Amino acid sequence: MLTFIKQHGIPLWVYKASLLLAAAIWGMGTVVIKSTVDEFPPSWLVGVRFTGAGIILALCCLRKLQTRLADADGRAGHVRDGAILGALLFLSYWTNSTGLTDTTASNSSFLTTLYVVIIPFLGWFIIRKKPTAFNIVAALACVGGVACVAYTGAGAFSLRFGDMVTLLSALFLSLHVLYTAKFAPGRSMTVLTIIQFIVAGLLGFVVGAITEPTPNFANLSPDTWTSLVYLTVFASCVALGLQNAAVARVDPAQAALFLSTECVFGVIFSILLLGETLTPSLFAGFALIFVGIVISEYLPLRAERKREQQREAQKEASALEEADAFMR
Repeated sequence: MLTFIKQHGIPLWVYKASLLLAAAIWGMGTVVIKSTVDEFPPSWLVGVRFTGAGIILALCCLRKLQTRLADADGRAGHVRDGAILGALLFLSYWTNSTGLTDTTASNSSFLTTLYVVIIPFLGWFIIRKKPTAFNIVAALACVGGVACVAYTGAGAFSLRFGDMVTLLSALFLSLHVLYTAKFAPGRSMTVLTIIQFIVAGLLGFVVGAITEPTPNFANLSPDTWTSLVYLTVFASCVALGLQNAAVARVDPAQAALFLSTECVFGVIFSILLLGETLTPSLFAGFALIFVGIVISEYLPLRAERKREQQREAQKEASALEEADAFMR
């Protein structure tokens, strides 16, 4: 790591800052979607966003795309896996955008980030990996956080339709992450990303044409066009590029923690730009959810790193004892 940084002259903090910037872009994306879905229906928004992002990435990586898809077997595998991931991507962002029509941007930011806690439990069934004690504690913390978000005062609890749909988007996003990990070996992630973007975008157009009124593109306001460009270029292409460049060089535990700040940025931007208010109950709920994310993502990897260090220390001690016994 240090050798790489010295050779390229790029300090490690730049990559960590890149992860924070990606999280901030996605956090801002929630606010942008919230301010756009009233004028631009959710399905059409997903269609424009991901079709545009897929075309941009395809043009930027045209040579790699042609090379990977030249072989018939490779083409079939990439298209099949990319289509599945694209369907899950569409479902996650469609439900997220739909939820934002009936919930606040701050609620959406934190409830969507619950996918971090859901993944270990779904992974038990999909990749046969049992959740740890950390995962269970994190899940309990997040359940408490959702209860605080649902608290309306006077002992009453209520999750709005938008909140429940947003929780559904976290479920689909969890499935997307798990199946990405399952399909990644032997596949080009660049090609898979392009295919799933195009598939998600086309599904958005199809569902939008069937269930929603067609937007009047000629009469869209400049603000709406700006939002569409932001979501297509920055929240899809730029943020993804920053993440991919950084996660290869930053410790996974730290990377996950930096990316989980997306929900914090979402709340900050929703308060500053949309004038949303943060009640004590919401603050407590967001804090519990964030604690759950940290427990689920950071602590297990930290514990594993300590165990690895202990194993290395034991090996060194055993080697010294053997050397000492040999010298005697």
